[in-house]
Amino acid sequence: MAPRSDNSQDMALELQDGYVCYGQSFGADKSIAGELVFQTGMVGYPESITDPSYRGQILVITFPLVGNYGVPSRDEMDSLLKDIPAYFEAKEIHIAGLVVASYSGDQYSHHLATSSLGSWLKEQGVPAITGVDTRALTKLIREEGSMLGRLLRRTSPSPASKQLTNGIVDTRTLANGADADADADIDALQVEAEEEDENWKLNFEQIEWVDPNKKNLVAEVSTKAPKVYTPDPSTALNHPSGRPVRVVCVDVGLKYNQLRCLVRRGVEVEVVPWDYDFPTLAGKEYDGLFISNGPGDPAMMEATVKHIRAAMDEARTPIFGICLGHQLLARAAGADTLKMKFGNRGHNIPCTNMINGRCYITSQNHGYAVDSKTLPHGWDELFVNANDGSNEGIRHARRPYFSVQFHPEHTPGPRDTEFLFDVFIDTIKKTIDTPEALSQPVQFPGGTAEENKKLAPRVHVKKALVLGSGGLSIGQAGEFDYSGSQAIKALKEEGIYTILINPNIATIQTSKGLADKVYFLPVTAEFVRKVIQKERPDGIYVTFGGQTALQVGIQLKDEFEEMGVKVLGTPIDTIVTTEDRELFARSMESIGEKCAKSASASTVEEAMRVVKDIGYPVIVRAAYALGGLGSGFAKDDAELLDLCNVAFAASPQVLIERSMKGWKEIEYEVVRDCRDNCITVCNMENFDPLGIHTGDSIVVAPSQTLSDEDYNMLRTTAVNVIRHLGVVGECNIQYALNPHSREYCIIEVNARLSRSSALASKATGYPLAFVAAKLGLGIALNEISNSVTRVTSACFEPSLDYVVVKIPRWDLKKFLRVSTLLGSSMKSVGEVMSIGRTFEEAIQKAIRAIDLNNLGFNETAAALMVIDQELQTPSDQRLFAIANAMKAGYSVDKIWEMTNIDKWFLSRLKNLSDFEIKMATYNTVSITKPLLKQAKQLGYSDRQLAKFWGSNELAVRRARIDAGIIPVAKQIDTVAAEFPAVTNYLYLTYNGSESDITFNDRGIMVLGSGVYRIGSSVEFDWCSVRAIRTLREQGFKTVMVNYNPETVSTDYDEADRLYFENISLETILDIYTMESSSGVIISMGGQTPNNIALPLHRMNVKILGTSPEMIDTAENRYKFSRMLDRISVDQPAWKELTSIEEATEFCNKVSYPVLVRPSYVLSGAAMNTVYSRDDLANYLKQAADVSREHPVVITKYIENAKEIEMDAVARNGTMIGHFISEHVENAGVHSGDATLILPPQDLDPETVRRIEDATRKIGNALNVTGPFNIQFIAKDNDIKVIECNVRASRSFPFVSKVMGVDLIEMATKAMAGLPLLEYPPVNIPSDYVAVKVPQFSFSRLSGADPVLGVEMASTGEVACFGRTKYEAYIKGLVATGFKLPKKNILLSIGSFKDKLEMLPSIESLHKMGYKLFATAGTADYIQEHGIPVKFLEVLGGSGNQDEQKPEYSLTQHLANNLIDLYINLPSSNRFRRPANYMSKGYRTRRMAVDYQTPLVTNVKNAKLLIEALARHYDLEISKVDFQEFAAAPRGREENDLQMSRLNGTMSLPQLLAKSPFKRKHITSVKQFSRTDLHLLFTIAQEMRLGAQREGCLDILKGKVLCTLFCEPSTRTSASFDAAMKRLGGEVVVINEVVSSTQKGESIADTIRTLGCYTDAIVIRHPLEESIDIATKFSNVPIINAGNGSREHPTQALLDIFTIREELGTVNGLTITFVGDLKYGRTVHSLCELLSHYDVSVNLVSPASLAIPSSVREALQSRKQLAVVSNELTPEIVASSDVLYCTRVQKERFSDIALYERVKDSFVVDNKVMKNAKANMIVMHPLPRLNEINEELDFDPRAAYFRQMRYGLYTRMALLAMVMAT
Repeated sequence: MAPRSDNSQDMALELQDGYVCYGQSFGADKSIAGELVFQTGMVGYPESITDPSYRGQILVITFPLVGNYGVPSRDEMDSLLKDIPAYFEAKEIHIAGLVVASYSGDQYSHHLATSSLGSWLKEQGVPAITGVDTRALTKLIREEGSMLGRLLRRTSPSPASKQLTNGIVDTRTLANGADADADADIDALQVEAEEEDENWKLNFEQIEWVDPNKKNLVAEVSTKAPKVYTPDPSTALNHPSGRPVRVVCVDVGLKYNQLRCLVRRGVEVEVVPWDYDFPTLAGKEYDGLFISNGPGDPAMMEATVKHIRAAMDEARTPIFGICLGHQLLARAAGADTLKMKFGNRGHNIPCTNMINGRCYITSQNHGYAVDSKTLPHGWDELFVNANDGSNEGIRHARRPYFSVQFHPEHTPGPRDTEFLFDVFIDTIKKTIDTPEALSQPVQFPGGTAEENKKLAPRVHVKKALVLGSGGLSIGQAGEFDYSGSQAIKALKEEGIYTILINPNIATIQTSKGLADKVYFLPVTAEFVRKVIQKERPDGIYVTFGGQTALQVGIQLKDEFEEMGVKVLGTPIDTIVTTEDRELFARSMESIGEKCAKSASASTVEEAMRVVKDIGYPVIVRAAYALGGLGSGFAKDDAELLDLCNVAFAASPQVLIERSMKGWKEIEYEVVRDCRDNCITVCNMENFDPLGIHTGDSIVVAPSQTLSDEDYNMLRTTAVNVIRHLGVVGECNIQYALNPHSREYCIIEVNARLSRSSALASKATGYPLAFVAAKLGLGIALNEISNSVTRVTSACFEPSLDYVVVKIPRWDLKKFLRVSTLLGSSMKSVGEVMSIGRTFEEAIQKAIRAIDLNNLGFNETAAALMVIDQELQTPSDQRLFAIANAMKAGYSVDKIWEMTNIDKWFLSRLKNLSDFEIKMATYNTVSITKPLLKQAKQLGYSDRQLAKFWGSNELAVRRARIDAGIIPVAKQIDTVAAEFPAVTNYLYLTYNGSESDITFNDRGIMVLGSGVYRIGSSVEFDWCSVRAIRTLREQGFKTVMVNYNPETVSTDYDEADRLYFENISLETILDIYTMESSSGVIISMGGQTPNNIALPLHRMNVKILGTSPEMIDTAENRYKFSRMLDRISVDQPAWKELTSIEEATEFCNKVSYPVLVRPSYVLSGAAMNTVYSRDDLANYLKQAADVSREHPVVITKYIENAKEIEMDAVARNGTMIGHFISEHVENAGVHSGDATLILPPQDLDPETVRRIEDATRKIGNALNVTGPFNIQFIAKDNDIKVIECNVRASRSFPFVSKVMGVDLIEMATKAMAGLPLLEYPPVNIPSDYVAVKVPQFSFSRLSGADPVLGVEMASTGEVACFGRTKYEAYIKGLVATGFKLPKKNILLSIGSFKDKLEMLPSIESLHKMGYKLFATAGTADYIQEHGIPVKFLEVLGGSGNQDEQKPEYSLTQHLANNLIDLYINLPSSNRFRRPANYMSKGYRTRRMAVDYQTPLVTNVKNAKLLIEALARHYDLEISKVDFQEFAAAPRGREENDLQMSRLNGTMSLPQLLAKSPFKRKHITSVKQFSRTDLHLLFTIAQEMRLGAQREGCLDILKGKVLCTLFCEPSTRTSASFDAAMKRLGGEVVVINEVVSSTQKGESIADTIRTLGCYTDAIVIRHPLEESIDIATKFSNVPIINAGNGSREHPTQALLDIFTIREELGTVNGLTITFVGDLKYGRTVHSLCELLSHYDVSVNLVSPASLAIPSSVREALQSRKQLAVVSNELTPEIVASSDVLYCTRVQKERFSDIALYERVKDSFVVDNKVMKNAKANMIVMHPLPRLNEINEELDFDPRAAYFRQMRYGLYTRMALLAMVMAT
């Protein structure tokens, strides 16, 4: 059925098979017919459409965005070849028509463009259509093959009304929110549409079909007369006779770049027409023959073939053919060509060179191929396609003739094989010099495959060490959890024992199921050295742990060899080269590549000197620093001086380089293996120009504004650079590209997995880290398969048919006094990625993903924004500033001048801005369907539209669904739909007409954590992944929804379905409805999913776990407070705030300090402690706008109280597991910034008892099922509740891993209603403490005050273990990058209370021999107590610097790195001062951070640290430092034994938990996979044991089964009856005599009725369709016990079990079926099941009772059918292992005479059996008549009665798998 068109759709595309789609025309206004083909390249449309090989074809471009960079000048001619155009492949467009998904109109952007693509197509008279689902078309061509198509222009308007339904929104159904009505409405719409569809042809012009392959296309495109092109005299090659070296080029559709490639290499080229008789006419004066590419069928080119054959016979010159030229050369040699199904047309096709084994990425465009099987003797295959195995090149074994199917001249596409032109020219030179060369084959560079294998052998490693990245910090976040996890998966697949060092306890990679052993230790050289000495690994990876791991690799590089460790992947020397900018620049210079002009300096003076040569503006960076730490821009000497001072504190060397602010920033991810195969996996373009750190830039993949020339110029450079550096694995290269020319320079290479690698993996679906880990083992890239398609090679470059946008998330509001400006130092704490089929769709999704308050790209009321300033000096608000500027009337040009953001991006955003203005004139009644659809295609959300129309989200949703506008799910398959993919990696889009998948999983949805931000980070990803894995282990299908590219949860192999989508009400409802999901888990992703819990619940979404109403009770302060009062649990005094007077009064009553905060909150957003009345007034001004829908609350702040964390799991309100951790810091430090100790060391047992008691009460009152977390405050055993989160909390991974009990697994089982063990035993050693230490990133956030408060500020965490809390704490601190003090310690303590508390610790420092320094007040206090201390003074402003003596200056001491530790304990009155007041304390704290001096600002931390130092721990590795999940490798056999033992130990409940058939219908054997059968039979064996031991098992106690038999049955009914009773259940028996079917009741009604009484129904019925009816109407599982003659699945299962038990195995047997095979349903089912085994089948039956043809054909297609016969011959009996007899069923015959004739055709008796093997068996489903003589019953081979007993166990197993809970 064609979709319906509207009048804006003025063109139709019709395919020969009847498929029609509509779109907008943007080319010539005419209709055209031709052959429809697709091309998967992402750039190069001007080159493609002028390629003569496309002659007569309608080209579908799979990449959706076309026209972005316009079209260059048609008049500019090639500088070398004078009369051919400079930028195209021909003088005219050759395609017949163009089909694209989204055309960018006149808003193109490129320095060479002179017009749009559309105007050029119009000039040339070529029609084009946009707005089509090109992915759907590609899949159609892929399945059906290339087919004829026609583009038809509209001749009359469409009759259909464009109004949405009738414009009325039915609010009743809206309130119920059931989307079920939507289906009915869509059906109605479709009916209406169909009426128009019948007649659609009336509205469009009609033309004839045209098959271009029947025409001589070559004659149309070939040159008409010979023409000579001469090279530049400076490069020209001359023949010894003095004439130029000449190549004759046979033009059968020549691309001009082939000509350029030849002439540029110094030969003169004579181009001759296709039918030119060159052997006779071209004379003897030419030296080489070249045959070009071209269109059409090579079989039509006999004239050309004849001429080529003549030239080959003459054997006077080398011959080189490309594409069609390759096919013609092969035909001339005597081979055949064939038409391919859909050809190869793309720029990413891998071809393996058969000589050197290297795999090259090639550009292709052909629909025919050479049939390599027909190559005559003397010819060899030269290249083979690594994906489909087709021929890609041939060469003659004794003559210099060769040809290739791909396009070495590229344009468009990669330039990897352009060297073949050099090979051709070199061969010509050789043959001119020595005539013998004419009897030798062509030589290729690169050695032989054998030599290359020997040069780079496989690395054999038994034990590998992987370094993690430590705590998450700005610049190094969750992406390393993802890449490390992928690497470990790869190593496990290769059978390597893997050890990981990573103190980040919240990560997936440190969990069980990945590495075999995990060390929770700092990733520093000294600890890594200790682990290597203890573990003795063979190999180490340093490229999966960010900069942290790299630094360790560099520090230990000279020790690895002597420790016997091989560095896997990129060599350390390469890493050193890429890290040291000077070395890097020199290395690049050596291969002629340019870096930015730069110099390094080791002193400030040197820096001031070298800058003179470079010239301002410059960028200054510290060497060896991550994420641009210590870097910035300088316009003059003063700025340079400031920057150098900071940079020298971080690093011994600074680099100064020329700034190219305003240039485009482009990145490529490059992969290379040890055999020099090299590919670029993804290229990305920064939305922001150079000057903003790429981690703070909006990034778009693939690049949108690069032409083919730009893209491949940078790609070629990338490949050359990476080869030169010798990277093995994955790396990333960044460029600056001048937008006004082709000038570029290399900014840097990261020779490790980086943030962009994670983004690229998720953007393309290509598992970079996984592949990189394998490459590190010396496996070649083309030997790894693409895990998404499973049929193509991993040595390919993904083609995308969507666009991806990444936007960073900043959390700068969390920090005091932080600078919000973006520059070269990274500040973002997380990032989101979104996927769409247009840039608009993707960027709007991404904007919403960043923050749930963002609606999309629209005007945003930001009170403080000054548009001009914001555009010129970018901050985190820049995108909104652009929206506001556009709304305020700024033009694209004006914004471009201020921002240098490419005009193409700006014009896309301008479209959105204009559309917003247009939308504001409509409402839900007046909006038309085409406009609403357009709005959704532009990425507008329902909420956004509701805002424009003054409506609400659900009303818009209703209107949209009524109009049938729903999204479709598209796959990310790495190949743009060219090959079928098994991927489950999905996104939603409105720019498509069909989904790529079917929805029948009904999986459980788990909502992920969304963007990492302060307060919600990798720990929630851990929770989501553990939930998913638990569900999958228990046999549930799962659906993951998340939009964060840094996570493991968005790894495509974690869940059964992965939707890379926003977690918003609209999207989750869409996915839930599409998937018909069986429930949603929202408690694992932190606050993001919790925020939509209640709206989802109200829309009838089934939320698993605690009811959303209870979640709201916990989150709404009023409800929660009332509940606490009811259950008498105490909480601090609080009050809601509506006016300032009320607030002041309350504060006076409870006394200051107080906490002021908004109501729904994650990580204390905008929460503050207020110490005085003035503070309160100031604060309320800011707080009022924080949370629009929720009021602000004031709470009494209790000082000096202890804070305690409770993590618990409950089921139906009863606690089933919990752990308590204590905070080191007093209450008042946000729990996310607190140092946690577990098991707690200093808690009073009474406090613990009270906390457990309160938790029990709260869990019960909220009826919690699943995880929850409560924070308590305790003072003198009095406990109060601070808050309760009914979801997993930040500390869940920490407590689960420390205590060895996975709370998330328990919670998931509780929510899914699975059996679990309450309070499982905890086995931890006696002296064992873990301390979780926060990881801060203050050094990144210039200006931020590094103090702890009620606002969370840490970006990550680490945890280390020790025998005491002190040992664990000190390791933890070191793991966060804290350097332990050697000598000088500076103290500055504010309040007297803190001085008093600190005194014993200060004494202890003195005793340890530290030299103490202190500020004024603190120094006096310390001296009074007789401890020597040196006084340092803090002076204000820079003006007084001179008066200060350096030996007394605190700032000088910090600046010169003389202080090893600064303890600064501020007094708590810091809020009384106006915001712009900079206290001296703040200034020195900030200085300490900027100069990398370790800083402690909390009194409890200071005491703990000093006590830990005083204990002088040796920090050796002990048994508490690691968790081991698998024993280290032993001998092989022992291992296998272990494995089988392990597998055998699964208990019956564990086996049943894995059942894939829980509560599922069993209707057909087709439902069973081989693994399902394996599980079923394993359970059946357990049942057999259990029944024999105990007689009856209580597995189904309390369950009732109904057996409904509408046909006579003894065995099956009794067997089910017995099976159910032996499982402890009850049975209700209904037979045909008593059933109401006698009264005419329908099957449906019977089933519905019985479903009310029982838990499952077994049905047998004579009608074949009975089972379909039953499953349709039953709400309990149906088990098919025979439906007519179609199937009898349970019989077939018990038959296989019988064979397996009797003969040991099914594989390798011969099975003979005898008797009635036509109606024998048991035979039909059994044949289907045998498809899982390797068997051969004989069929013996009377001719009239032969097996149905469908069953027979299936056996044939599987090559299982042996003999078909009408008599049971002795030979057949002798060959059989199983003789399966069936009864001739009288009840199936309408004519009794017929029955009588055949009933005794075959009788098996002792006479027959004398030919049988000794160890075969005879089977029969019973009842029998005469088929088996009774004398046989006593033969041990007669298995038919044993068969019945096996049947009992099989049916017990089946019932348990379906019904057990």
